[in-house]
Amino acid sequence: MTQAISNRDTSIPKNWDRKGLPGWCYSSPALLELEKESVFKMHWQIVCHLSDIPNKGDYQTFDMCGERALIIRDRDDEVRAFYNLCRHRGSRVVGKESGNCKNAIVCPFHGWVYNLDGTLRGAARPNTFPELDKQKFGLRPINCEVWNGFVFIRFNEGPQPSVKTLLAPFEVEAAKYRMDCLAPTDGISTSMTPINWKSVRDVDNEGYHVAMAHPALQDLYGPSYYDEPYVNGIGRSHALFNPSGGRRWSVRHYLKTSEPQSFMPEELADAWLYYGIFPNAVFGFTPESVQFYQEFPLSTGETLQRSATYRYADETREQRAARYLASRIDRETTEEDVQLTIWSDESTKSEAFEGFYLSDLEYGVRTHHEHLRAILPVYTLDNSPAEEAMAEVNAKMASDRA
Repeated sequence: MTQAISNRDTSIPKNWDRKGLPGWCYSSPALLELEKESVFKMHWQIVCHLSDIPNKGDYQTFDMCGERALIIRDRDDEVRAFYNLCRHRGSRVVGKESGNCKNAIVCPFHGWVYNLDGTLRGAARPNTFPELDKQKFGLRPINCEVWNGFVFIRFNEGPQPSVKTLLAPFEVEAAKYRMDCLAPTDGISTSMTPINWKSVRDVDNEGYHVAMAHPALQDLYGPSYYDEPYVNGIGRSHALFNPSGGRRWSVRHYLKTSEPQSFMPEELADAWLYYGIFPNAVFGFTPESVQFYQEFPLSTGETLQRSATYRYADETREQRAARYLASRIDRETTEEDVQLTIWSDESTKSEAFEGFYLSDLEYGVRTHHEHLRAILPVYTLDNSPAEEAMAEVNAKMASDRA
């Protein structure tokens, strides 16, 4: 079995606190507002792959927690990110999820025109305005980085370092997948689940449930699956193909069909691998494809899930078939996880709920919760403060901690 890929200490300490977040953290609107500002907007988010915006003027939009972003390839082939917000009246300067602005970005409200580098080209009926500074009235930029072909943005400066620094422990292994060779498959998809966003993470951050809840994965992996805990904002999970697997139709045919890329090393040729990125994103790797998925809160009880899968541009017929079979396994697993997240989320609202009691195999849940507590100390309270006092109580606790 492939072991940890860096010198990070991923060992589980003895006598650790096995209790997770208290139930009130899953239903407090005031806490959710703090999460939006300090957890989501201050941390890196995956938007797309460079292959989603291959040509000059190609763009992808990204909405999260009340903010909206525009990621576009400019005339010099540089990828830029801006608020999707006209400097005139605040309209979206592009209304579609993706598309192409051939020579300029034209606001659909009043026709203000911006260059692809975000600078203002001109206002409609300019004689009705004072002279406008092209830079000052340009689109507001957003911090943007590209890592192995994937585009990340961060709305506000936060505790995470650059994406390159954050994901440095994965760099050697990730490079073996040659992600710059990827191409889109079915585009970026979204769905809504009636739960708190943390319930998605609580299920996804541990593999203890795989043997019982995911028969296809258990058939594919057997006992080889293991999770590393979150360390400095990233986690890793790994599983090898089960030599005796194949009782289920999709797994049996997948194992027969799976054909890794010629450049892929032996240790990755029969493995599924996952990288978790705090607070809400995951990369998934198979020999045939790379995917990402993430979730964002719409309310305390509604979560938007967003994902995309990418293939290798030169995939063979067999690899395409294997990718299809892998997607069947993944789709079945996702449906099972949705039900688990609903049940888990329901429990937090029960008067009988006394919190989680976690196995060593669920230490990834614990470390994710520890990352949250480090950002918002109010998570450490067993009972919820008054909603109107949530921000004040958290600020006081943060001040006392400092």
